[in-house]
Amino acid sequence: MMKKRAERVITAVGLLVMSAGQSVWAALPTPVAPSTAPPAGDWIGLIKGYIKDGGLVLGLAIAVIGFLWVAYLGFAKFNEARQGKAEWAEVGVLGIVGAVVLIFASFLLTEAAGVI
Repeated sequence: MMKKRAERVITAVGLLVMSAGQSVWAALPTPVAPSTAPPAGDWIGLIKGYIKDGGLVLGLAIAVIGFLWVAYLGFAKFNEARQGKAEWAEVGVLGIVGAVVLIFASFLLTEAAGVI
């Protein structure tokens, strides 16, 4: 019985101390506005800006994954050619086709960033 009462007193004192303390929110930095910079109070514009920035970051991540994938395939095909399992012409074709695909993907992502 005394133990429960002591726990309640400690809880009440803790809540009182937490509510009476200085505000911790004052020490937090201000959030960075999205690249579209909507006027103050425009919550919908703010959310749209953050979604746009998130879409651009997602597009960049997809482009990086594409570059890494083509590089991995290039190294794998180069290794196969060194072992005699593939022709050297296949390495060259993969390099040319991979470069064209990456340039096209970069073009599409750039156009999509302008549309968003």
